[in-house]
Amino acid sequence: MPTGTIRIRLRPANNSRVPFWGQLAIGLFWLAYVLFGILSNTGAQDYHFLHWVFLVFTLVYLGYVLVNNAPIFGTQSYLEFTPGYIVHKNGLFRPKQVFAAENISALELKPYQLRVRQKDGEIFALNLREVKGRNRKLRFREQLRDFAAKYSLPLQEMGSPAAA
Repeated sequence: MPTGTIRIRLRPANNSRVPFWGQLAIGLFWLAYVLFGILSNTGAQDYHFLHWVFLVFTLVYLGYVLVNNAPIFGTQSYLEFTPGYIVHKNGLFRPKQVFAAENISALELKPYQLRVRQKDGEIFALNLREVKGRNRKLRFREQLRDFAAKYSLPLQEMGSPAAA
């Protein structure tokens, strides 16, 4: 990580209808079903190749679930304070949101949300429920205050996310 950057790891938001363990259980059930179909001799004549196709799709699904929910390739959800920028990454398959200090007109820190007001009138709300742990919350507040002070940005704090 370059000097002068502080990265705060975020926990993925559990906004899917089926939780991680449920997705994993479904994938493992599919895997067992396909392996049972491959190893049994029934249906071995005409459409036995479909078991192999389904096996490939099952492994791709299990890989997607693991990569999307577990930090296999490092931290994929983070909020980073770099010189001149705030970078928000909300997961492996989602693009980064980069906020340049020169384009920010104000920062609003609410108990579970950081609002970034741009000079062009756009407002971006970052979910802070993903910041877990008291130390991370305190470090986040300190970094946000330092960033706002360094670039002379107005910071309005409402409530206390560190105590929540």
